[in-house]
Formats: sequence, structure tokens, C-alpha cells
Amino acid sequence: MDLGLTGKVAIVAAASKGMGKACAWGLAAEGARVTMCARTEADLAAAAIEIREKTKAEVLAVPADVTRPADIKRVVAKTVEAFGGVDILVANAGGPPPGGFDQMSDEQWQAAFELNLLSTIRFIREVLPYMRKKRWGRILNIQSSSVKQPIDGLILSNGIRPGVVGLSKTLAVEVGRDNILINTVCPGRILTDRLRSHMGGRAKAMGKTFEEFLPNVTADIPLGRIGSPEEFANMVVFLASERASYVTGATIQVDGGLVRGIV
Repeated sequence: MDLGLTGKVAIVAAASKGMGKACAWGLAAEGARVTMCARTEADLAAAAIEIREKTKAEVLAVPADVTRPADIKRVVAKTVEAFGGVDILVANAGGPPPGGFDQMSDEQWQAAFELNLLSTIRFIREVLPYMRKKRWGRILNIQSSSVKQPIDGLILSNGIRPGVVGLSKTLAVEVGRDNILINTVCPGRILTDRLRSHMGGRAKAMGKTFEEFLPNVTADIPLGRIGSPEEFANMVVFLASERASYVTGATIQVDGGLVRGIV
């Protein structure tokens, strides 16, 4: 299937590793020109070189912290300078720290808001003029299955991330006439460094290694395993493509059947 992504221009945030890197790789493999951004310059440069060499695509690496408005503006400006516009945005960021309600200060709530909601708003604000000009755009907001089923011990994520779904649903109506599609993609348990760290902490508390603890992690997943970043990226790449031309305002989980909710 030709996804119609050859020559499209994509920005992928938090792209130096994990799901962000897999999304950048998947888009580049389909012929898109890709700007990758992340905070750690060395990791970002290495990921960009790897993707460039393996896919032969045009890949631009721009170090950036998505909690800083000036960095977001710079990422978009350098993308436009290099590639002439923006067609696809994969708005991604790391998650806020785990913990319960009584552990979280105002400063931690504010930081989670800046990281997961406001960064998405700012990125969309910057790319929309270029998408409207072409009357074509794809915005993929990467969040978590917690927007459909809260996860124990992640009060910041559970409290902040659903706001992105409300944003996406509302914007889908506002920008649909411009042929700009916006969807929220929600990973379940995907084998990333963040999952290893979070689950590794729980394993250590039980006196187990991550591998010994793994059956506890997969027991309630119908497919019986953790997903890979590449499996998650496959959904993002499809939604970014011409083939997903009638999908907007959707909140789609990639979780091996973990979330049991009907809607």
C-alpha cells in the first residue's frame, strides 16, 4: 500500500529514542522528510544519523526542550527553512513523574501541564498556518491509554493528559474544513526506557529483576506481551498518511487490548 507520504514534511518531538524515534523512522522509511527534536543533543544526533543512513531520507535534527516556547518556534522555523513547510506534526513528550495526589506540589502540576498539554498547544499553533496554506495536514498527539482508563500511581498523567483529548476533539471541528486531520494516539505498555524505569522500580520493591517481574506486567494484556515502539509507530504513520483521509477527532489506543472500555 502506497501511503502517499513521499515528500511530505514531518516534525516528530521527543524523537531521540523510544516511540518518538520509531515514529520518525517509520515516516522517513515512507519517504517523508523528517525533523527530529529532543532535549539531549548527543542522543538526538545519533538517532538522526541512524535513520538517515538506514532510510536514505532527508532528516534534520534540532535540539529542543518542548517546555520552552522559543525552542518550539525554532524547531518549526528551521523545518520551514530546510523543507519549505510542515505537513505532519507528531506532538510527543515524556511523561510526568509517578506518584499519588498527596505527593504532588503546585510546581509539579504546573510542570506536567507545561510538558504534556501546553507544549502540544504551542506546537499546533506554530504549524497550523503552514498546513492551512496547503490545505493539507496531519496532527498526531501522542498521549497514553490513561486518557481512557486511569493508571494507578500516575496522578499527574491521569489529570493532565485528558485535556489533550479535549483539545484534539475541538480542533478537529475547527480545522476539518482546511483538510487538516487531528487525532490522539494512546500507547499502552510499550517497551521504552520509561516503562523499564517505572516497572523496574516496582520490581525492585518486590526484590525481583525486570525480567522476573514481566509476567505481572503482561498478565492483563489480552495479547500476552508488551508492545514494541515500532508497532506503535505503525499506527502513527498510517494516521499521518493519505490512506487515513477520513479519520479525525479520534482517540485510538495501541495497547494489545489492555483498555476494556467500549468507547
